[in-house]
Parts: sequence; structure tokens; C-alpha cells
Amino acid sequence: MTADVPASPLAADSAQPRLRFGIVLLPNFTLTAFSGFVDMLRLSADDGDHSKPVRCSWTVIGDTLAPVRASCGIQLTPWQTFDAADAFDYVVVVGGLLHSGPQAGPQTLEFIRRAAAAGANLVGICTGAFALMRAGVLDGHRVCVSWFHYWDFVERFPGADPDLLIADRLFVIDRRRITCSGGRASIDVAAAILLRHFDHATVQKALRILLVGEMQKGNAPQPHPPGLEPATHPKVKRAILLMEQHVGRALPLDELACKLDLSTRQLERLFKAQTGKSPQAFAKQVRLRTAAWLLTSSDRTVADIASSCGFADASHLGREFRKQFGAPPAAYREKGGAAGDADADAGAGADANAGAMGGARPRPDADGGPEADFDANTRKHPDDDPAGGGRDAR
Repeated sequence: MTADVPASPLAADSAQPRLRFGIVLLPNFTLTAFSGFVDMLRLSADDGDHSKPVRCSWTVIGDTLAPVRASCGIQLTPWQTFDAADAFDYVVVVGGLLHSGPQAGPQTLEFIRRAAAAGANLVGICTGAFALMRAGVLDGHRVCVSWFHYWDFVERFPGADPDLLIADRLFVIDRRRITCSGGRASIDVAAAILLRHFDHATVQKALRILLVGEMQKGNAPQPHPPGLEPATHPKVKRAILLMEQHVGRALPLDELACKLDLSTRQLERLFKAQTGKSPQAFAKQVRLRTAAWLLTSSDRTVADIASSCGFADASHLGREFRKQFGAPPAAYREKGGAAGDADADAGAGADANAGAMGGARPRPDADGGPEADFDANTRKHPDDDPAGGGRDAR
């Protein structure tokens, strides 16, 4: 009932804002992702930091007006219900924790579908992309998720096209579908959206007030999972993330280099300079570290782990594992990850295993392949959305 709907906490000027954003908060949403996105809207909407919704407006909406709890415990109350809300140019779904209760309910999914049918641009931030996927509005579109939730996405949506799943960059704009890995990248994706409609100076002013400086582009690599050898070159970072994500399927060196817009010789030189190893040797360590993590964190058989990590069979894994960690897989598991008399590289690998795979949980049904040194399921695309968007999209 409209009589029970509170007014927006922000009073707009008499002029209609040029852009309207509707923001849906899922249970246990991440506060940083939400606040970063909204602050970019707030500071771009008006001159200075006056924060009036002049150039754009934002409304927090939900299926009810019940407070929504963030993952940190802070609660926010929607301003309007889905039924009472006007049409939006952008509908932004902010997700968060996946394992702490229900996510998007049927009313939320139906609202997302209605917004898509009306021509709105849909934005999934953090695990908000999962809700867009559940609503069935991402078919044929690239989807960006955090490396931390890559395997969660694969498990929940086994029928999704792996070539369209991206976890090595900050965000992806694909026509009227925009997905973002979350966290601080929500500021960058908000800036990219606003640059579709506002001048550069307006957006840059907001970034500087937030002490961000320059926005990062969508194809900037996500930060490394913990435990990886340090690398500073963005191409090497992306290559490592691709290796981490897809340990089970082979990708030739020349194809990996092509995905990074490099020649094979350039990629080899960069890896040698950044890690002291060849790409092939580094990829093998990634596979072995993944196998080590699975041995100590799951009850899967050695043969199953070998297949998931790209080894021909359990014997093949056993030979390589002993070289790296100084103990066969069964003994390594029995000792809870304590390696035997390994060489220097093996010790480094064992240390990496202690924390490396904290989020990049290996895919349970990954297709293994013998001698798989590389894998990358992300397709090369332009970073910018040629279609544009905005009020004509509604």
C-alpha cells in the first residue's frame, strides 16, 4: 500500500533526474559493494558534494519494507516496494554471502525479469550476478564473478556456458547486462556506467572526492588469490588467475598468450621476469597446489582429484606430487598437509598450499585432461559496451 511506503530520504530538485537507479539488496549483502556504488552516484549527481539527486537518482527497493541485513550486521530499510516503484534505467542487484541462508526470493526474481522485459539495464554486483542468473536474464551474456566465488557459480549453474564466465577481471559490460566482481570494483563499475551518460570531469570529480583517483577499467585483473607467487604485471596476474580457475582443462601456450594479447615469447619472458619460472612450470605448480588443497580439505579419491586437476591418472599425479611435496598424495593427506623431504621448490609449494586455495574451491566435476598445463574459459571481447544504455533503454 502506497500509504505505508516511506518517502525517499533524499528530496530531488524539481527537474527530473536524467538517470534513475533502483537498488535491490539481497540478504547478507556486502556493505562495501553497496556503499561504493551509491557514493559514486551521489557524488556524480550534483556539483561538489551537495549530494542532491540532480543528474541521477537512486532508490533502495525490495519485495517488502522489512530491513535487509548486511553481512556485517548493519540493516538497511528499502524505501519502496517493487510494486510501488517507478521504472528505472538501471536495476542494480547487490549480493553477498552465499552460505548463510536464502538469497533472492521469487518476488525478487520476478521483479528482475520484469525489469529486463521493460528494457532496463541490469547490474549484478558481487553475488548479485547469481540472482540475475537465477532469474534467467543472463543467457548469451558474459558474466563476471569474483575468483572467490568462481566455483560456487559453476556448482550452482552447471549448464552455464563456461566460455562466458569470467573471473580474471573486475567487471564486464555486455550490452544491457553488467556484472561486477564486487568489493572496491563497485566504484569502478559505477564510474564506467556513469561515463556512458555524463562527461569525464563529472565522474572524475566523484572519484577524487572518494580518494580513488583514476578508475580501473573492466579488464583490469582481479587481485591474486592468497599464496600465489607475487607478480606485478597485469598480464601475468590475469594469466595466473586463468590457471587457478581452470586447472582441469588444457589450453595451449599460444592460445593463452592470444587471450592476453601477447605473443608466446612475450608471455614467456614476462613469466620468467615476474616469477622466475616458465608458464608451463608455473601452471604445473598451480595444478599440484590445487591437488594438495583438495587432499586436505575433501574426502575425494586420489583418482578423482587427479582428473579434476588435469593429470592423466592417480599414478601420474603421484609421481608429480612426490617431486613437488616430497611425499605421495596418500601420505600427504594422512599427515594433514605436512610435506616430507622436499626440495626448495617443494617447500615453497607447500607453503603456498597452506593458504592458496582459501576461496578458489576446485570444481567437483571438472573435466580433467592429461598433461593439462593451461586452461582458460574466458572469451576475448572488447571491454566497452557498444550498445550504450540509459533512458531510452526502458
